[in-house]
Amino acid sequence: MSLQNIRLEVMLTLEKSIDTFVEKYLIAPEKIWQPTDFLPNSQSDKFIEEVKEIREISKELDDDFWTVLVGDTITEEALPTYESWLLDVEGISQHSNNGSDNGWAKWIRSWTSEENRHGDVLNKYIYMSGRVNMREVEITTQHLIADGMDIGTGQDPYKNFVYTSFQELATYISHNNVAKIARKNGHMMLAKMSKIIAGDEMRHHLAYTEFVKQIFKYDPSEMMLAFQYMMKHKIVMPAYHLRHSYEEKGTLFSQFSTVAQRAGVYTGFDYVDIIKKLNAVWDIDKITGLTDEAEKAREYLLKLPERMYRITERIVVPDTKYPFKWLNPLH
Repeated sequence: MSLQNIRLEVMLTLEKSIDTFVEKYLIAPEKIWQPTDFLPNSQSDKFIEEVKEIREISKELDDDFWTVLVGDTITEEALPTYESWLLDVEGISQHSNNGSDNGWAKWIRSWTSEENRHGDVLNKYIYMSGRVNMREVEITTQHLIADGMDIGTGQDPYKNFVYTSFQELATYISHNNVAKIARKNGHMMLAKMSKIIAGDEMRHHLAYTEFVKQIFKYDPSEMMLAFQYMMKHKIVMPAYHLRHSYEEKGTLFSQFSTVAQRAGVYTGFDYVDIIKKLNAVWDIDKITGLTDEAEKAREYLLKLPERMYRITERIVVPDTKYPFKWLNPLH
């Protein structure tokens, strides 16, 4: 049997349990939080007063913080790209032979619907803050969706699930750190919403790591090689193609990454820590029955965090102030 056919068999096997995964890791719209739970009520007489309060406390947070928050918002808003990319993976289809939903497509759409709320709540909040040039934010968002992204996984489900396992943990870290900074500065509404977004990302991370864990049982060598491939080529962040109006795609990523590190929201050490956590959660040191090639891949993966940690220690984060069009200057 070809490698592609084996992958399809594994995906079909996992699909039989997809309803269990949906029930365990996702929450029905009527039960989960909605953006309006964390925002001023526009039907309340106190709405304008509450917006004024947000605008006032927003002056206390510096430009680096707002840059990261805007970047996080934009990448959350680019969901159409992520859904269309996942629906293109081998073994995932919006159509099945008997006319019913493909189980994986059900998972992707349900996952997308949960993620969609993150961009909604953050977009409304930064709009009310008065610190952000929303038109420039909207232009960047439209570009990010139109440009699409190549995360280096192709249609391979194994590589894609490594990516989502990594990326969901990265977004958990980012939103959780935003929540800590906001709380420290008295931004309690923002702290609450960022904390609950982080909770969603952790739940999704646990789901995708479970998918990979199951694949390791059925196809350990190819799963190990897919994991190694993704770590060798590095994870391409959703913010990779960020740009302002009239700029080439990707022109903002380096600057945005620098600011995120400087603000302590997402750093090179976080990247290394995620690799360590994935090695641990998948127990890659205990997996048996590997081919010689997969054994070498495991050895590479186990040594990678320490090697990357030493490289990260030598990185000097510049204190350059970048002219992001997204921010309105304080008067």
